Amino acid sequence: MNDSMEPINILLVEDDPGDVLMTQEAFEHHKIRNTLSVVSDGEQALQFLRREAPYEDALRPGLILLDLNLPRKDGRQVLSEVKQSEELRSIPVVVLTTSEAEEDILRSYDLHANAYVTKPVDFDRFIEVVRQIDNFFVTVVKLPR
Repeated sequence: MNDSMEPINILLVEDDPGDVLMTQEAFEHHKIRNTLSVVSDGEQALQFLRREAPYEDALRPGLILLDLNLPRKDGRQVLSEVKQSEELRSIPVVVLTTSEAEEDILRSYDLHANAYVTKPVDFDRFIEVVRQIDNFFVTVVKLPR
């Protein structure tokens, strides 16, 4: 990341504690300066994004990493609600999921996902993918403030 670039808040919506830990380790391993907020289901994600209790003080994320298979409200529903919201739709959403199903890929893009990434099962590859996502969306792409 350029020194002139300000760190952004990234919201990770992930219910698998192992994947949360690997994502956190990827941030630490690559000295990524962005802050990572984590919620574990779709309902919490929407509460966080709308700054509803208990997330009234939550920072607006500059990027959302969204798993599709979530409890309470799945990632497709979260993606749909985010992209239908005038207030939230400009936040880039990267679907980061284990699903390689063509229907999930098509549906995610139909719901206006900004990218669809299949989670690698290999730890080192997973860390590299998270680093590349961070590098692309924070260093390469211009994000709205």
